[in-house]
Amino acid sequence: AIAIKLSNKDLNVIVESGDGDSYGEGGNHFMHAVRRNIDIAHFVHNNQIYGLTKGQASPTTAKGQITTLQFDGVKNIPIDPLAISLTLGAGFVARGFAGDIPHLVDLMKQAITFKGYAHLDILQPCVVWNKVNTFSWYKDRVYKLSDDYDNTNFEEAYKKSKEFGDKIPIGVLYKVEKPTYGDSFKFIKDGEPLVDSKLNPLDAKKMMNEFI
Repeated sequence: AIAIKLSNKDLNVIVESGDGDSYGEGGNHFMHAVRRNIDIAHFVHNNQIYGLTKGQASPTTAKGQITTLQFDGVKNIPIDPLAISLTLGAGFVARGFAGDIPHLVDLMKQAITFKGYAHLDILQPCVVWNKVNTFSWYKDRVYKLSDDYDNTNFEEAYKKSKEFGDKIPIGVLYKVEKPTYGDSFKFIKDGEPLVDSKLNPLDAKKMMNEFI
């Protein structure tokens, strides 16, 4: 996704992933995409479980939760993905709930139109393998950020990112634009999309001859 955006800056690039692959297996890619401020929208469908592999604990599974593999409960403390994004310098950090589609669609639109890395964590129950974090469980806890909430206040955004228990805020926690990774390269920022560049095979041949 990063290569696609850098090679064709005119594209709106959207990454769809789960909590297991982005926060666990692909955590290194997630971390560096944030800190580089790549101009992409990243939607993480967070069901707090490894659903495709039949119910093992993911990085966001609550400590003590019983799973198909953690028979006596998860021993690890779950990560806080939004706090991680904020501390790594993300300019757009939001959380939505799959049980509130209109609100979620609005968050997605904001993430797509934001210039820079946009992280949208989507609370999306796994109805098969996670019997704890159900739709009713979330509906009893989620609440929308108020209209007067200041999403340019980093300290307040960080506090909200740590709020995950009896109450869970949804909405745009933080939104501040800053120069993107592509902006730091003049030939990307001001030039034509790299995908449209005309390559001269003779130039490549000359370069290869230096190694022969």
